[in-house]
Amino acid sequence: MAEKKTKKAEVEATEATTVEAPVVSEAQANPEKFLKEFDWHNYEEGIEQVADTKLEEFEKLVSENFVDTLDDEVVEGEVIHITDRDAIIDINAKSEGVISLNEFRYNPDLKVGDKVEVLIDVREDATGQLVLSHRKARVIKAWDRVNKAHDTGEIVNGFVKCRTKGGMIVDVFGIEAFLPGSQIDVKPIRDYDQYVNKTMEFKVVKINHEFKNIVVSHKALIEADIEEQKKEIIGQLEKGQVLEGVVKNVTSYGVFIDLGGVDGLVHITDLSWSRINHPNEIVELDQKLNVVILDFDENKSRIQLGLKQLSKHPWEALGENVKVGDKVKGKVVVIADYGAFVEVEEGVEGLVHVSEMSWSTHLRSAQDFVAVGDEIEAVILTLDREDRKMSLGIKQLTPDPWTDITAKYPVGSKHTGIVRNFTNFGVFVELEEGIDGLIYISDLSWTKKIKHPSEFCNVGDKLDVVVLELDVEGRKLSLGHKQTTENPWDKYETDFALGTSHTAAITEIVDKGATVKFNDDIVAFIPSRHLEKEDGSKLKKGEEAEFKIIEFNKEFKRVVASHTAVFREEEAKIVKKAVKRAEAQAAEAKPTLGDANDALQALKDKMDGKK
Repeated sequence: MAEKKTKKAEVEATEATTVEAPVVSEAQANPEKFLKEFDWHNYEEGIEQVADTKLEEFEKLVSENFVDTLDDEVVEGEVIHITDRDAIIDINAKSEGVISLNEFRYNPDLKVGDKVEVLIDVREDATGQLVLSHRKARVIKAWDRVNKAHDTGEIVNGFVKCRTKGGMIVDVFGIEAFLPGSQIDVKPIRDYDQYVNKTMEFKVVKINHEFKNIVVSHKALIEADIEEQKKEIIGQLEKGQVLEGVVKNVTSYGVFIDLGGVDGLVHITDLSWSRINHPNEIVELDQKLNVVILDFDENKSRIQLGLKQLSKHPWEALGENVKVGDKVKGKVVVIADYGAFVEVEEGVEGLVHVSEMSWSTHLRSAQDFVAVGDEIEAVILTLDREDRKMSLGIKQLTPDPWTDITAKYPVGSKHTGIVRNFTNFGVFVELEEGIDGLIYISDLSWTKKIKHPSEFCNVGDKLDVVVLELDVEGRKLSLGHKQTTENPWDKYETDFALGTSHTAAITEIVDKGATVKFNDDIVAFIPSRHLEKEDGSKLKKGEEAEFKIIEFNKEFKRVVASHTAVFREEEAKIVKKAVKRAEAQAAEAKPTLGDANDALQALKDKMDGKK
C-alpha cells in the first residue's frame, strides 16, 4: 500500500512540473483578417456552405462509381472475398452483395478478382445486406444471347449434358436446349452416348417463348456445307461414272450410298451377280466402296447405282469346256413350284424343272425333292451362252426305270404299289420311283359299285395289282386290282342261273318293286307284279318267301327274281322263254369257222375294190 502511494505522488509531482504552452487561434492571432473573412451566413444557418464545384464533382463520382439499386438491370461485379458458403461481390454500391456458391457450381475455379454478372435480388435484407443473384443474371443474359443467335443465325457452342427421349439435352449459355436425334447428323445415329460430355457447334432453329423451350441443330451446319458439295457433285454426274461412296443405310431392298452429300441407291439386284437374300450379306454400314452410276432422273435427285457392274459378268467368264451332258455341282438358291434354280458357279444359275427331278410321270412340287441351300449334282441338258440360260436334270443321274420295263412288269404279272392320287375315273398307283400305273374305277372291285375311288381306298394305301396293259412308248401302265382275286360272278352265274329258286326275305320296298339280298354281293330286284302271293296279297318288307331267277346279267351285275313265278304257270313259261333266249344269244355270240371265213373274204373283196 505504501508503494502505491509513493508512485502516485511521483506522477502528481511530474504533472505539476509540466507547463503547457498557451494555444493561440487564428482570430486571436489576426483579429482584423478573421472578421473580414468571417461567413455570417454559415453562422446564422448553423451549417457550413459547400462550393457548387465541389458538389458537382461529388455527384459525378457517385454516378460513375455507384449503381442504382432500384433498377432490375444486370450489372458486372467483382469477387472480393469467398467464404465456405458465399461469394462477396462488389458492385460499387453502398454495400457489397452476397451470392451463394451454389450458383457457381458450373465454375469450380471461381476466385477473388473474377468479374461476374449479377442481378440485384434484394436491396437490403434483415441485416441491411445487399442480396445478388448470379443465376438470374446468367439466365437473362443467356436468353438475350439465344434470341440474338436465333435472329442472326449465329453459330453457338453448347455442351451435351445427357441423353433424353428422342434426342439430347444441350447446355447453351447456361440454358438447357433440346437437340432432336434427327438434328445431330445427316446420317442415322446408332450410338447417342458418343456425343455425351462433348462441346459442339449448334444453330438455334426454334424458340418457344411461352414455354421457354429452345431447339438447336448440329445437322443444319453440316447440311449447309453439304449443299455446296452437293451442287458441285450433281453438276459432274454422268452415266457410267465410277465414284467412291460410304454405305449410309441398308434396307431389305437395297443400299443407300453417300457420295459426298448426294445419296444414291444400289438395288439388291445390282449388288452381286449371285442371288442374295439381304444386302448385309455383301456390305455393312460405314463401309467405303466404289460404285458406278447406272441412271438418274432429270433433276439428278434419284440416282441409281450399281456394284456388280464393276466386275465381269460370270457368264462371260464361264469356261468353254462346259458343255451339254456334263455333270455339275451347285447350291439350290431359289425354289418355285415349277422347279429349282441351282448356282453352279458364282452368278451362273441353271433351272432344274420339276419334270427333270424324277422319272415319275406323276409330277410333284420341287419342294418334295430339294430345299434352299442343298448342295446337289445335276446334268447339263441345255446351254445357251448368248441368252445366258441353262437347264439341268437330276433324274438323268439314275437309270431310266422304263428301260427294262417289259422284263420287270410284263402283262399279267402281279405287284404291290402305293396309292399316290385319285382322279374321277381311277387311281394312280406307284410301283417304284418313276413307274406309275392307272387303275380304272371299274377295275377296283368285282362286286362293289364305286362312284369315286376315295370310297374304296386312301392315298398312301398299299394295293395288290395286276398289269393289264403296257405301252412302252407312251410310258403308260394299265393296272387292275380286282383281277388279283377270282371273279365271284363267274360262280354266281351258275349258282343264280335262270330258273333257279332261292329263299330270302324282302330287304326293302322300292319304287316299282322291292329288293332281296341273297348274299353280300347279290341283291335282286323284284318287280311289283312279281311280289303277288298265291292268295292275291303282296309280299311285305321282312317277309320271307321263295323266289325264282328270271334275269341274270353278269356284265351289268343285274339280277331280277320273281315270287309269283313259283306258283303260276304263265310266269314259269316266261322264265323258260327267257332261258331259251339267253342260250340263243350266247350261241350267236360265238362265231363259227364259216362265219370267220366269210368275214375274211368280205374284207379281202373290199380291199381289192370289188365292192
